[in-house]
Amino acid sequence: MSSKVQESTDFVALDACHEQTKGHLIDLLAMLQQMMNSGIDGEIQAKAAGIEEFFSGASRQHHLDEEKNVFPPLLDSGDAELIAAVRTMQQDHGWIEENWLELGPKLRAIAAGNHWFDMEEFQQYVEVFNQLCSDHIAVEETLIYPQAKASLARLNRSLPAS
Repeated sequence: MSSKVQESTDFVALDACHEQTKGHLIDLLAMLQQMMNSGIDGEIQAKAAGIEEFFSGASRQHHLDEEKNVFPPLLDSGDAELIAAVRTMQQDHGWIEENWLELGPKLRAIAAGNHWFDMEEFQQYVEVFNQLCSDHIAVEETLIYPQAKASLARLNRSLPAS
């Protein structure tokens, strides 16, 4: 067995979660449009339930995994720009969670067939949530993950094979 650190399948899982997130965001926007055009029906309820389940579960775990496994080595990198970018990603996680705490219950209500929420407010939360998540993923995929993978590769080069 090699003493080198294996490229973690965590990046495969993290990338897959980003793809799932993008798909759910597309579904959320389509669901919003459908609701605005024709109200809530069984199809909307099922979409709302699936979207809510993903963002309350897998997406939250994804952020925890990044906070635990991806961000710490980058924060220790000594690269001021990279550290600032990671701090921004951490702040984004907070903003995404704060927005989700408002949006999630509305999706649960839709899934249950309730109509107690304000449609304009719901639309605003959907649009903000979509923008927060989309912008966040773009930075992670173009800066954070490549830097984390490069850091892992440097570590592997510095470790002796056994």
